[in-house]
Amino acid sequence: MKRNLKITPEGTKDYLFKECTAVDYVCKKIQKVFENHQFHRVITPALEYYDLFSTDSSGISPESMFKTTDNSGKIVVVRPDSTLPIARLVSTRMQNEVLPVRLYYNQAVYRNNPSLTGRSNEIMQMGIELIGSKGKRADLEVITTAIQCLKAVCDDFRIEVGHSMLFISLIDSLEADSDLKERIRDYIENKNYSALNYTLDQLQQNDTVKAIRTLPSLFGGEEVFAKAEKIIKLPKALEALDYLKSLYKDLCTHESGDKIIVDLGLVQQNEYYSGIVFSGYTLGYGDAILSGGRYDKIFSEFDSSMGASGFAININHLAEKARYRSKSNIPEVLVFAKNDNDIMKAIAYTDELIKKGVKAQFSDLSDEDEARDFASKLGINKFEIIGD
Repeated sequence: MKRNLKITPEGTKDYLFKECTAVDYVCKKIQKVFENHQFHRVITPALEYYDLFSTDSSGISPESMFKTTDNSGKIVVVRPDSTLPIARLVSTRMQNEVLPVRLYYNQAVYRNNPSLTGRSNEIMQMGIELIGSKGKRADLEVITTAIQCLKAVCDDFRIEVGHSMLFISLIDSLEADSDLKERIRDYIENKNYSALNYTLDQLQQNDTVKAIRTLPSLFGGEEVFAKAEKIIKLPKALEALDYLKSLYKDLCTHESGDKIIVDLGLVQQNEYYSGIVFSGYTLGYGDAILSGGRYDKIFSEFDSSMGASGFAININHLAEKARYRSKSNIPEVLVFAKNDNDIMKAIAYTDELIKKGVKAQFSDLSDEDEARDFASKLGINKFEIIGD
């Protein structure tokens, strides 16, 4: 018995008419921003070798990948991330390109979320990679490009900025094993403050434990930096804090500077990021719809050393939010051929209307009453007959 014949795999869904229109609407808006900023599109394979994502800096657990084998028995995965494949691409096929290179992608990634909790296993993403450039200029351009993308499709958004080295410096100085450190990071990322405080209570209390405990509450505007400077003592962490403060002041002069929030509790994938980190949110969604930052360490896996930064946007969420803003795909005119010898005339007339910018559709129905009923049910306001 084919029990799964009429359903999609868990964590996936079919997209129908208005949903597809909304996806196209969002993708076109974001693509225009990318191309206006001179980013160029690349496409990577949906299947990649497992080795690409098993590196120390990938930040992707083996359990979250969909795996299979190729004809030679090598383990392959369905693409769980786009940044690492693009890093592989740049390190191999683009070795002679003039740096920095500016790339963008529009493709799905696949993550196996065991408990789903409303999350999808198939995520349509668009994003950019600015490769071969380090420093403040690159960081500011990437963040402001992210702002422009969100601004193109919604108004009620905010961007939270932080610095990965704040948490990395603190956690590295903590006297605890790697498993405990990862649990602490996970508690902060998921805002599980009761578990975080309970875990930290079991450790010897010192300045580092106090600073880690306070990180999630360091959220807001410029006042956050004064609070953090009183708590954080490590030189590397203070250096990261100074850089973030300078970056934040520059971003506040942007036309959407009021959308910028400081969040020192941004600790996602600390193996992955090596500098600035940021996330984008919009009303109606608890999870980030955009995430990015600086990840220079990735290229060391490919025997290369260069700066890299970028971000990825969750198109699924933005498309759902933008459905009401996308244009209707209902035709304005339905063209009906009265007789069989009028079919080509009706098709030609439909093409003429389309060339003039009219949303016209040729009716495949041969009965006029059925065609009129179809137009009425669909909400097509104009019905034109070709023939005697």
